[in-house]
Amino acid sequence: MSSEEKLYSLALRHCPLIGDIIFRKLVAEVGSAKEVWELSKSGLNNIVGIGKKISKEIGNPEHLKFAEKELNFCEKNHIKINIRHLGDLPKLLHECDDAPAILYQKGDFKTELNAVSIVGTRNSSSYGKHFIHDFLEAVQQEKIQTVSGLALGVDTEVHEKSLHFKIPTVAILAHGFHTLYPQKNRKLSEKILAEGGVLFTEFNSTQKPDRENFIQRNRIIAGLSRATIVVETAFGGGSISTATFAANYNRDVFALPGKITDKYSQGCNQLIFQNKAAAISTIASLVEQIGFKKKQAKTGELFPSAEIKIKLPDHQQTILNSLNTENPLSLDELAENLEIPTYKILPDLLQLELLGLVKALSGRQYLSLLS
Repeated sequence: MSSEEKLYSLALRHCPLIGDIIFRKLVAEVGSAKEVWELSKSGLNNIVGIGKKISKEIGNPEHLKFAEKELNFCEKNHIKINIRHLGDLPKLLHECDDAPAILYQKGDFKTELNAVSIVGTRNSSSYGKHFIHDFLEAVQQEKIQTVSGLALGVDTEVHEKSLHFKIPTVAILAHGFHTLYPQKNRKLSEKILAEGGVLFTEFNSTQKPDRENFIQRNRIIAGLSRATIVVETAFGGGSISTATFAANYNRDVFALPGKITDKYSQGCNQLIFQNKAAAISTIASLVEQIGFKKKQAKTGELFPSAEIKIKLPDHQQTILNSLNTENPLSLDELAENLEIPTYKILPDLLQLELLGLVKALSGRQYLSLLS
């Protein structure tokens, strides 16, 4: 049944106007992709939201021919076909409303490991590379696997440093398995598989790395992990979309702050300022926030693990004292409790974030990080 259902799922998803959301609706209403495929036109048109333009292609033998060809391609190339409604997707990704109906896979996804997504610009600097090295060095003994997009720059650094520290790594592609983009990373993709990692894509063997595919791909990067880290990005960079997806999925988002004059730190600073991401102040606080234990400090480390005791101004100490580690308070609740306008509190909250004393959650809610 599974093989037959995969065939009809591939055919159904190949129909024009049937994306992941419509696919999910059809299967939920009818019961299976095979039953949808065999349903009469009148039956299809009776489903709310399914009009004639959508239904007319369902049952077209050309789509079934494509599905047969795709199945053969996957079998020949050792590609696993994961079907969402059969429960094949990784658990966290399955929870996302817009998760892919079909996810192609090469290699093994380690379900027992915590996935952390790390993304950033193609124009990574020594600052960003140093951070990636130090973070992965700090968590190399943990039950972790990294997730990124196999692009040049930060993504490449994440995959390469993960392999260096023997951390399994997951690459999400923006095209089918018939090609590899960027070509420069073909050997890297092969090494990822050889070292026990995995490649995922929602795109079939006819789909090229078109520009719009990359934004679509980013939701999978965000959806696979409980935490997404943005290392470096400019205003409007692709990593902003990954952070936005992660926030919408109610996942933790962290950003590495930098100089306001550095182009590829401006996107990170903006995410922090807009409370879409928590600021990374030290490796130790980040490791702890994503659920791992603290690490010992290394002498001369650029991102030291040792926490620094800071004497706060009275007004910042008052804000910090109003927060606790268990129950978050919204910006409006803080303002009401302290009888201070929200616009006066925001700069101090940002400063407390940068110091690693406060964590910003989605919906402008805040927790103290001091136990």
